[in-house]
Amino acid sequence: MDLAYIPSPSTGVIHLGPIPLRGYAFCIIIGVFVAVWLGNKRWIARGGTAGTVADIAVWAVPFGLVGGRLYHVITDYQLYFSEGENWVDAFKIWQGGLGIWGAIALGAVGAWIGCRRRGIALPAYADAIAPGIAFAQAIGRWGNWFNQELYGKPTDLPWALKITEGPNREAGLYHPTFLYESLWNVGVGFLVIWADRRFKLGHGRAFALYVAAYCSGRVWTEYLRIDEAHHILGLRLNVWTAIVVGLLAVVYMIVSSKLRPGREEIVEPRKATAEGEPAEGGEGAEGVKGVEGKADESAEDTAVEDRSPEDSEVKAEADADGEKETAAREKDGAGNGAGAGGR
Repeated sequence: MDLAYIPSPSTGVIHLGPIPLRGYAFCIIIGVFVAVWLGNKRWIARGGTAGTVADIAVWAVPFGLVGGRLYHVITDYQLYFSEGENWVDAFKIWQGGLGIWGAIALGAVGAWIGCRRRGIALPAYADAIAPGIAFAQAIGRWGNWFNQELYGKPTDLPWALKITEGPNREAGLYHPTFLYESLWNVGVGFLVIWADRRFKLGHGRAFALYVAAYCSGRVWTEYLRIDEAHHILGLRLNVWTAIVVGLLAVVYMIVSSKLRPGREEIVEPRKATAEGEPAEGGEGAEGVKGVEGKADESAEDTAVEDRSPEDSEVKAEADADGEKETAAREKDGAGNGAGAGGR
């Protein structure tokens, strides 16, 4: 008799009239919102403007979904293109099947396009959203629970996952690898937040830390899984992918810290305001004052040039009279001085 286990939902979809509400899709959507919300807060804290993360996510998210699906279909092509399978199922994303490697790779392309349109460096943006992506993955893994997929080897542990009979699966108790990876991703998100605050990570190193930490956890959770997968030298393809990508992330952190230490001072260029304030990197208050001074001098010169001939003659006569009066005073002063000196 099983004393304890994690139950699986009887169905992964609830119908609201003719509209199907799928648990897998809800998990993906909630994860995206969490990633954008947290990324926006971190971006503002780094000196960026509110809404930039969401604007770039409009490019990154669709690219990521396409990339994740492509990776899954390519690496598990036998599920869709072998004899007796329906290739149309390759487009049924709601049934599960998103490869994180393809999602990150193609999502980065979308983010690069969005960053380029805003004049933002991709590494700075990646650092801001890194922990949010980890939390989004943690939430998204619960979509596998709704679909009763990607579980591990049989186990009798108290936290075993109960799987019911279904297509391509046998009823039994298995390792809840979705839960293992979900908890691991939560830890990765908090690790990146802590390390970023402690060491002031910049130039893409916070994102690289997320990748390295995620890959280290993916190696052992992937090793537990028993779903069909391609093997290379006795290891699942995703295990090799995690090892290679994780090592590349570590190398990037080391090289980047030597070439570009510290963190970016400016992550997003600012536009000049309607009040006439200078744009970021332009003249400051002193520069503005200097411009105003030059403007005053220019105004005086213009005023002189604009005087009429009559005004100039009157001014010349007044100057001549003033010079005569000054000469007379000097002459009188000289005479008085001589008389006082002979007494």
